[in-house]
Amino acid sequence: MDFLRARTWAEALELKAERPEATPIQGGTDVMVEINLDRGRPAALLDLNTVGELAGWSREGEWIRVGAGVTYARLIDELGEVLPGLAQASRTVGSPQIRNRGTLAGNLGAASPAGDGHPPLLASGAVVEAESVRGVRLIPIARFYTGVKRNALAPDELIRAVRVPTAAGPQYFSKVGTRNAMVIAVCSFAIALHPENRRVGTGIGSAAPTPLRAVAAEAFLAGELDWTLGRAGGSALDPEVAARFAELVAGAAAPIDDVRGRAAYRSHALAVMARRTLGWAWHDYLRAGRGAR
Repeated sequence: MDFLRARTWAEALELKAERPEATPIQGGTDVMVEINLDRGRPAALLDLNTVGELAGWSREGEWIRVGAGVTYARLIDELGEVLPGLAQASRTVGSPQIRNRGTLAGNLGAASPAGDGHPPLLASGAVVEAESVRGVRLIPIARFYTGVKRNALAPDELIRAVRVPTAAGPQYFSKVGTRNAMVIAVCSFAIALHPENRRVGTGIGSAAPTPLRAVAAEAFLAGELDWTLGRAGGSALDPEVAARFAELVAGAAAPIDDVRGRAAYRSHALAVMARRTLGWAWHDYLRAGRGAR
């Protein structure tokens, strides 16, 4: 196994073009586990730790551009207010040591259905910024996942950043695991309310071959919510609406039985998480007094 080290982003792209089979590594919290457990040995590792261009984030209008080297710990500390759903998910990732090393881009590169970062990215409508020596390509997050642990990156492309819209309304992430910490999700769910265009975003994790949205649930809920209630003081969420939303979320998944949980349990848990996170988000929306403008 060869070890390649890039000092600049331009050099990283050149190395990836020369060695498309090389696996990029930064935090190494996924890659090194696979190697140590002898589940696969890449032909080469491309070390991106010294590429300073990846370590920052910036605000560009209504979007936050998160560099591929930004860790979960920094997402929590520096972006919790503008990307609350993503920050909530980041808090559930592994241990403090893993959060200090692991990156959102690494989560995307691994493309595991159980990755904690995927549901809030789907719910918010993020875009993956991929680059090669051929140029930059923007990939909508819903099109990024192509199969179990497979993504839409070309062999010579690297993730440079993830572009995430700033939260325009309440966002929540929920996860079920076999214990409270240091656990791979049995299933997970994220919701984001987008009052400015009366839209709802969702994301489901660890309950299908890929992370995915519950599109029918989003359309149903967007049409049922009285978005003007936020300004007027409002009322509690209609229980029948919440129950139907939960049913549609569970119906969007395609869970399996495995060592972490049974398919029937995953479907039930998704419905519970969908109903609860919707209740929390709607409560926040009403309390903040947000309405259609």
